[in-house]
Amino acid sequence: MSSSSSSSSPDSSTPPSTPSSATSNFTPNTPVSLQIRKIIFDNYNDTDDLKFTNDEIFEILKKNGDIDPTWIIDDIEPEINALCDSKMVRNIAQNFTTIWLKLFEKVDHHTCLSCNSQIYIGAIESQICPNCKKSLN
Repeated sequence: MSSSSSSSSPDSSTPPSTPSSATSNFTPNTPVSLQIRKIIFDNYNDTDDLKFTNDEIFEILKKNGDIDPTWIIDDIEPEINALCDSKMVRNIAQNFTTIWLKLFEKVDHHTCLSCNSQIYIGAIESQICPNCKKSLN
């Protein structure tokens, strides 16, 4: 039992958000946060009754092939939490690793004039590019 307590306590030098990819050298072509925003825009951009999960997003990420192949569902949790914090999506339920989500408002497509990235952002979110952190206005 004492050995399990040392393995279950987090190491303060390693971010808890990347348990399986901490040693990987994989760099996505598009930042994962932007990929997730595009997935939501393309597949779940409905504020009425549509609900979706982080599992569904993760499956699309894997299918698209621009994430670390060693990643597990837990590796996108910080990105999902950041979207909830930004008020783009709302966490409406959670069961173990599955997070059920709903949009606050429809997501709009922008092109950032500073970094030229394709950005997908909710109307009530800060109108700041999630890629370069510059104003979209």
